[in-house]
Amino acid sequence: MAAIYTGVVTVTGEGRNGGHVAADDGLLDISLAIPKEMGGAGGATNPEQLFAAGWAACFLGAVRRAAAQRKVTLTSTSITAEVTLNRGEDGEFGLGAVLNLEVGGVDGRTADELGAAAHQICPYSKAIQGNVPVTIRVTAVA
Repeated sequence: MAAIYTGVVTVTGEGRNGGHVAADDGLLDISLAIPKEMGGAGGATNPEQLFAAGWAACFLGAVRRAAAQRKVTLTSTSITAEVTLNRGEDGEFGLGAVLNLEVGGVDGRTADELGAAAHQICPYSKAIQGNVPVTIRVTAVA
């Protein structure tokens, strides 16, 4: 594979617990905090939100690509990604995910097909395949 782009970020401090994230181009510059739901202070983003944002954006692009390949015209697209940090019985941490995809301008069967195709196209989906349980919920909207 030929490299197209490399995103470069540096995390300093305590990582998810009060760390800081900065991209080399200066466009991403944020603090990290443990969510209140996990006993932290909250008030800043966390790795699960960052991963969900990147994956959702990429997945939506993959939906659009799948539609274009099939010559399907979409009237709208939207996705809400839920990335959950879990702790297994062995005490180890893992991720789980739900992708809630809304596709406008197509019937339910076509929307489902586009969601499945996008999951095969999206580099984030490929990267976690077999490692993270994923549920894709697809809704066709008028």
